[in-house]
Amino acid sequence: MATLGGLMWSAYVDEVTASTLVLRPPGALKEKDFLRACIKCGMCVEACPYDTLMLAAPGDNKPMGTPYFVPRDIPCYMCTDIPCVPVCPTGALDESSVSKDGVLDINTADMGVAVIDDNSCIAFWGIQCDACYRACPLLGEAIVIEYSKNERTGKHAFLKPIVVNDVCTGCGMCEKACVTEKAAIFVLPREIAQGRAGDYYIKGWDKNDEKRLENATSKTTTTEISKESAIDSLNDGLEDLY
Repeated sequence: MATLGGLMWSAYVDEVTASTLVLRPPGALKEKDFLRACIKCGMCVEACPYDTLMLAAPGDNKPMGTPYFVPRDIPCYMCTDIPCVPVCPTGALDESSVSKDGVLDINTADMGVAVIDDNSCIAFWGIQCDACYRACPLLGEAIVIEYSKNERTGKHAFLKPIVVNDVCTGCGMCEKACVTEKAAIFVLPREIAQGRAGDYYIKGWDKNDEKRLENATSKTTTTEISKESAIDSLNDGLEDLY
């Protein structure tokens, strides 16, 4: 019984850890809320016309019965009517999060964000490749090309793909199209792919971000050492050494 319990607990821990990396269908709630709301009915999987979505099975190392997709195998093809979302009976896939002015809009989806490994992306080597750029359904918006001189050759240019995080929907069509053996561009959940500056930093040029200062308060503190000059403070430190 103890051995069986240990194995079950180990499997549970593995699945919980893996769930932070799993990609969900368009409109999915935040992972914790999604796992609470999803009843594992499979209706979203049935509605997907491209067989993109799968239900996690035992051994997949994902919360069993929940829908997910693997972009390198079959990405989300950005259906304009987003058939997987309206069929969800519990709201685990939220229509309002993929709607604009009350109309379904797949371009507002946030399944994840593409990340580029510039060490393995051949475009960063100087080899001309724009496969991910051309595959992106938001051409010239979610992925842009940055041109720069190749100083190594002196006569060629780098055509480097750059992901625009705020626009990328995480569909994974770029990952599917990547020509390298292991994709040099890949989709991760946004919480994993991106950092977070926190509440201590404000974008002074961004009026919406600056609104966070409206109810902010400040407090100035002084210490004994702050009353001394820098030279005196340094000398105090030297006296302690001798």
